[in-house]
Amino acid sequence: MTRHRSTKPNESCLSLRRVAIDTYRENVAYLHRDCERYRAEGFQALSKVKISTDGHSILAVLNVVDDNRLVTPQELGLSEQAYAQLGLETGTLVLVDHAEPPASMDAIRRKIGGERLSYEDFSAIAQDIAHNRYSKMEMAAFLVASGQTGLDRDEVLHLTRAMTNTGSRLDWHEPLVVDKHCIGGIPGNRTSMLVVPIVAAHGMLIPKTSSRAITSPAGTADTMEVLAEVELTTEKMHHIIRHERACISWGGTAHLAPVDDVLISVERPLGIDSAGQMIASILSKKLAAGSTHLLIDIPVGPHAKVRHMREAMALRKLFEFVGDRLNLHLEVIITDGRQPIGRGIGPVLEARDVMQVLNNDPNAPDDLRQKALRLAGRVLEFDPDIRGGQGYTIARDILESGRALAKMNAIIEAQGRRETPVALGSLHHDVLADADGFVIEIDNLHIAKIARLAGAPMDKGAGVDLLVKLGDQVSLGSPLYRIHAEFRADFEFAIAAIKEHGSGYRIGDSAHLPTAFVDN
Repeated sequence: MTRHRSTKPNESCLSLRRVAIDTYRENVAYLHRDCERYRAEGFQALSKVKISTDGHSILAVLNVVDDNRLVTPQELGLSEQAYAQLGLETGTLVLVDHAEPPASMDAIRRKIGGERLSYEDFSAIAQDIAHNRYSKMEMAAFLVASGQTGLDRDEVLHLTRAMTNTGSRLDWHEPLVVDKHCIGGIPGNRTSMLVVPIVAAHGMLIPKTSSRAITSPAGTADTMEVLAEVELTTEKMHHIIRHERACISWGGTAHLAPVDDVLISVERPLGIDSAGQMIASILSKKLAAGSTHLLIDIPVGPHAKVRHMREAMALRKLFEFVGDRLNLHLEVIITDGRQPIGRGIGPVLEARDVMQVLNNDPNAPDDLRQKALRLAGRVLEFDPDIRGGQGYTIARDILESGRALAKMNAIIEAQGRRETPVALGSLHHDVLADADGFVIEIDNLHIAKIARLAGAPMDKGAGVDLLVKLGDQVSLGSPLYRIHAEFRADFEFAIAAIKEHGSGYRIGDSAHLPTAFVDN
């Protein structure tokens, strides 16, 4: 948005300059070290400043530069996000002042000290984050404090409500709006991209808004982006869902619980994913998207996010507590998380697996197919006209008849089919078995790390293609999986990790296979 130039210039004003740097969800300002305003006010690098003119203002983190080509001593530079948010023309005269710290920082200091926070505290924090009053360091302090001192069930409820109320909230004016979400931690596992077309083909409304990967090699949005546009406006998403009964999009552009997306941008490099934050993140997005009925998938296994059944049951109770108080009909299913689901790990490889299942390809990974059918069946049973236990059969019929494939293609076309297919990474390397025997263990975390080192999800063609799974017999020197990468540096990082820490596979006697958790 363009606004008028300041009408009251003075010697303290600086000329606005757009600096073409993407600072990813953080407002950043640039001042020259020789700027008179910088020296007079005693600004420090990484402190927060207030940029204002004619009643319009934003807060930004200050970077100090010495290169006149970036900004001159008479200019103030703004990163792309800050420039867009301020909405002023280049050359506009602006004033730079010290920024007052956000008032809600007091609540964070109390949380660091171990205190319980109220809804008003969490609401103030969420509103300050939504209005760009927090630096990433301050958000990191909030996330670490919440993770280290923990959030009790009432605090998780308060945080969920606060995050939901910071953005748009969709209302589909229907009594049954369904969704499904997995808490993550299992490479592959791209069941949502199968559940959505199956459920939508049945006629149920399922507006699937997904996050991008935080610590995994791909999220649903990353994988769907291989096939179609996922950054949809609220208006376009409404149009698609009304016509197709579904979408598979990234939640960020629809302004649904936007604080969640900002916090995720901080969580990602820190590798933070605490239980309370995770539940608030998931449920705030589902509530904002208008869901009335939600199925949560909690995989349990020795190398999953949740490693013991007692942890899964505690998480289930916390999900159900928060969902019940927010009038969200929520069911939790606990699934086998001993190994990756499907063969591909990384956006292109996972999209391949999904389309193989939808096409009823005999080479499609059966574990992905079966899990998706079980989950889709449970979602279908939210329909009061479907008896309990019938959902799986109906889901299988929709898949085998080709109706799910037709629905997926319709969703892809509506969102905008990708014109040029994304190629698989051209560099590849087979990782070989170090003994004869059976695959008795696959380290999910290590395999996911290798896929990320190879470049996923930023490079969509990068990742890991599994050639054998738990229980398969292998011979010394036979391939276990294949690494794909696009760039030589990533390729070598992935191979170096294997040399240092092993393949992530353990070969032994079939009698030593870990016991699977029974789905419920």
